[in-house]
Amino acid sequence: MAYWRRTPRQMQAATDAVAVAPESTVVQKPLKPRARMMRQYDLVERVRSYNPDTNEDLLNRAYVYAMKAHGTQTRASGDPYFSHPLEVAAILTGLKLDDATIVAALLHDTIEDTEATRAEIDQVFGHEIGALVEGLTKLKRLELVSREAKQAENLRKLLLAIADDVRVLLIKLADRLHNMRTLEFVPPASRRRIAEETLDIYAPLAGRMGMQEMREELEDLSFHVLDPEAYAVVKHRLDALAERNRNLIGEIESQLSKNLQKNGLSARVYGRRKQPFSIWTKMERKSVGFEQLSDIYGFRIVLADVEACYRALGVVHTTWPVVPGRFKDYISTPKQNDYRSIHTTVIGPGKQRVELQIRTEEMNQIAEFGIAAHAFYKDGTGSPTERLKHESNAFAWLRHTIGILSESANPEEFLEHTKLELFHDQVFCFTPKGKLIALPRNANVIDFAYAVHTDVGNSAVGCKINGKFAPLSSELQNGDEVEVLTSKAQSAPPSAWEALAVTGKARAAIRRATRAAVRDQYAGLGRRIIDRLFARAKIEYADDKLKGALPRLARTSIEDVLVSVGRGELKASDVARAMYPDYKEERLVRYGTKKALAAKAQTPPHPARAASVIPVRGINSELPVKFAPNGGAVPGDRIVGIVTPGEGITIYPIQSPALKDFEDEPERWLDVRWDIDETMPQRFPARILVHNVNEPGSLAQIATVIAEHDGNIDNIHMSRRSPDFTELTIDLEVYDLKHLSAILAQLRAKAVVARVERVNG
Repeated sequence: MAYWRRTPRQMQAATDAVAVAPESTVVQKPLKPRARMMRQYDLVERVRSYNPDTNEDLLNRAYVYAMKAHGTQTRASGDPYFSHPLEVAAILTGLKLDDATIVAALLHDTIEDTEATRAEIDQVFGHEIGALVEGLTKLKRLELVSREAKQAENLRKLLLAIADDVRVLLIKLADRLHNMRTLEFVPPASRRRIAEETLDIYAPLAGRMGMQEMREELEDLSFHVLDPEAYAVVKHRLDALAERNRNLIGEIESQLSKNLQKNGLSARVYGRRKQPFSIWTKMERKSVGFEQLSDIYGFRIVLADVEACYRALGVVHTTWPVVPGRFKDYISTPKQNDYRSIHTTVIGPGKQRVELQIRTEEMNQIAEFGIAAHAFYKDGTGSPTERLKHESNAFAWLRHTIGILSESANPEEFLEHTKLELFHDQVFCFTPKGKLIALPRNANVIDFAYAVHTDVGNSAVGCKINGKFAPLSSELQNGDEVEVLTSKAQSAPPSAWEALAVTGKARAAIRRATRAAVRDQYAGLGRRIIDRLFARAKIEYADDKLKGALPRLARTSIEDVLVSVGRGELKASDVARAMYPDYKEERLVRYGTKKALAAKAQTPPHPARAASVIPVRGINSELPVKFAPNGGAVPGDRIVGIVTPGEGITIYPIQSPALKDFEDEPERWLDVRWDIDETMPQRFPARILVHNVNEPGSLAQIATVIAEHDGNIDNIHMSRRSPDFTELTIDLEVYDLKHLSAILAQLRAKAVVARVERVNG
C-alpha cells in the first residue's frame, strides 16, 4: 500500500495509466488557512446549533483561557498559535460533539506548550476536561523515521490514552486533520514524514472508527504531499469526467427518485464521486487504467427505515439489470466499524454502471461520522467510553487491539499486529453455530481458529470449510462456514504457523505458545539434569527445599531455576550447593580420545546411574533436542548429549570426532539413551559419502536404491574429484542403524558405486 516507496519506473508506469494531464494542471494551489480566526461568539453559535442546552459560560471561559495561555505564540504559517486549537474545536463541532470535548480541544496544547498545569485545568474546568487534556498531552509524535520500537511505544501510549476516554481519539484526529490542512508551511522533510505517518496510522484508525469522511480527507491530503503529480493527474481526470457527465448524474438522481416515489418510497438521493486517493489505490491494486474503472460515481439512497431499504432494493433491481457479484448486504451483516448499508451495482441510464448504497438516515450518519455519530456523547448518562463499550463494534475492535498489549512480548509485535488490523479489509465467516467472525482479507483457517479462541487455535489439527475437509492454510472467502477440528494431544501449534498466519492476534498467540512450549522443554530438561546429579550424589531433592534456596540462586520461581539449568545458564551443581551448603561437587570425568569414548560406551551403566540417563525420543520429544549438524545420529548408535546454553541438547554418535571440541567442558556432557516408540516410527538424520562412476544415469541409480529401501534424501551435494568419478554427499533420513546399514549394503552392490561410507561429523 505504500505506493510512494515504489521504483521510479513503477511510478512512471502508474502515472501513464491515467494519461498525463496538461502541465498547467499538475501543480495544485496550496491549501490556505482560514482568512479570519473564528471569534468567540462564532464558536458558541456553532455548538448551540446542535445543542441548545450548551454551557456557554464554559465555552467562553475555555476560549479566553486558551487564547491568553498561548499568548503571542505563532505557527509556522505566521498565524497566532491559538488559531490551531480553535480550528480543531471547529472541526469537532461539525461532528456535533459534547461541550467537554470542544473545551478539551481548545485546551489540548496548553499543558504541553504553555505554563498551564493539570491542577490548574482541573480547578478551572473540572476533572473530566483535565483528564482529556492530560491524555492528549501524554501523546508523543509518532516518528516513523525512527526505530520501530520507539514508534511502537508511542502508538501504544496513544491507544492506551484512547482506552481511558475515546474522545481523546476524536480530538487527536481533528488535531491531525487541521495540521494536514496547513502542512504546506512545514519544511519539506517534515512534511513528508507527517504525511506518511498520517497515511500509515491516523487515516486507517479513522476508518476503523467508521469516520469515513475524515479518513478520506486525511488520505487525500497525504496523497497530495507524497505524490503531487499523481494526485493532480487523477484530479484532472475526475474534473473532466464530472464536466462530461454533469447531465447524466442529474438524470440518474432524478430517475431513481421518481421510480422510488412511484412505488411509495420517500427517499433522499444524491451522487458522490470517489476521492483521488481511493481511485489511485484501486488502479494500483487491480492494475487497471482510469477508463476501466466503473464505480467512480456512487449514488446514495437514504430512506426512513430498514424495511424501506429492502423495498428500495427491489425497485432498483426490477428497474435496471444487476451486475453479477456486485451485491453486498452490510445491514444484515454490519462491518466491525458499525457500517451498515446495502451495496449493489446496476446498468443504469446510458448503459452506465451505477453503484448504489441504500441505507437509513441513522446508518448514513454512522457511515460518515462513525463513533462520533452515536448519541452517547449527548445523553449525559455515564461516561462516553463506558457507553461505547456496550454499543459500538468499532470501539470493541479498539479494546481488542489494546488487549494485545498484554500479549505482545515486545513493542515490534504490538506494532505489527496494529498495522495489520488497521490496513486489511475484512471477510466475514461463520462458525457451525452461526457465530460471525470478522477477519482481515486473505486470512486463513489458522486466523479463524485463533479468532474463535486461543485454545482452539493452539489445538487445531484440521478443518472443514462449507462441510468439506480443507488445509488449515486455506484462504477464507466471505460467507464461508468454518469448522475447526481440534485434538487434546496437540497442546502447542507448530512454529511454522507463524509464517502462515495473517492476523496479529494469531501470530502473537503462536509465538506465545511456542515460547511456552520451548520453556516447558527446557524446564523438563533442567529437572532431569538436576535429578541425575542428585541421584549420583545420593542427596535428596525436594521442591520445597529448592524454593527456600531461590534467593541464593537469584531466581523467582522453581520453574525459572529448572529452565536456567536446561538452557545451560545455571549449573546443576550450583543448585545442589544452594540447597545443601556443605555439598561438594563430584570429580568430573573428562572424556577424551575416541578410544576412551568407545570404552565408556561399552561399559554397562551402574544401576544408580542408569536411572538417571536421559531418554531421547527424537526432535518431537518433550526435550529441546537436535542432532549433530554434520552427520546426525540414528537409533542403534551409542550416543552422548552435549548441552549448549540456550539451544538445548545436541546428540552425537559416540564415535563422532566433533566430541573432541568438548573435552575441556565435561560439565556439558550428558548420559543419554534412545527411547523409541516402535508403534510410531520416525526418521532420523544420517549422512553418507558416495564415490560413483561418472556416467549417465548413475545418480538416478543411487536415488532409486535409496527410494526403494524407504530412505528419504533430504539434501545432496556433488563435487567432481576426477574426470572418472564424482563425490556425492547425501543427507538421508532413516529409521535406525539397521535401516541405514541396509541402504549402504545395497549401494555397494551397484556397479556405478566405487565406494560408500557413513560420515560422522
